[in-house]
Amino acid sequence: MTEVARLLFGREEIRRRVEELGRTITGEYAGREPILISVLKGGTVFLADLIRQISLPLEVHLMAISPYGGTGESMGRVRILLDIERDLAGKDVLLVEDIVDTGLTISYLLSMLRSRDPASLEVCTLLDRSVRRIAPLRPRYVGFDCPDSFVVGYGLDFQERYRNLGDILEVVDTAALGSDPDLLVPHLASIG
Repeated sequence: MTEVARLLFGREEIRRRVEELGRTITGEYAGREPILISVLKGGTVFLADLIRQISLPLEVHLMAISPYGGTGESMGRVRILLDIERDLAGKDVLLVEDIVDTGLTISYLLSMLRSRDPASLEVCTLLDRSVRRIAPLRPRYVGFDCPDSFVVGYGLDFQERYRNLGDILEVVDTAALGSDPDLLVPHLASIG
């Protein structure tokens, strides 16, 4: 039987890195009350763990987006399905992402958020797949560099499944997983 997925980042490695990011953000935002914004659904797992590592008063807001035309990045243009209602003028905003890939979609979101006149606007991403970057974007806070491969777990999904894996797996046989989406179910047994 061929390998379908292999461990890329284990849960303990992720936990330690999220703690480090939280300490760094706490230090750099000392004396301020940042507003953390994440896009549903993938970023919420990272966001939940990250905010518990930031020792500052903060706010959390969620957005939902959909690419125009329903295709991948759609050159970064998106429809806002759920927007934040908070006035961002003069506020310190941190956009929290699960993964930054080409950077097109997040650049669009950053442009939209900049138009709301925040005092500062930065990006914190768990995974940075910079090898695929198209937009000139460099997230300020990065958990891990991600290879140019498909990944699942810790909020990242395959057909809306496997977000609840504590580890991040690199899918090495996407065709096999596409043919049988249950192939990663044994990895769920390690939850808990």
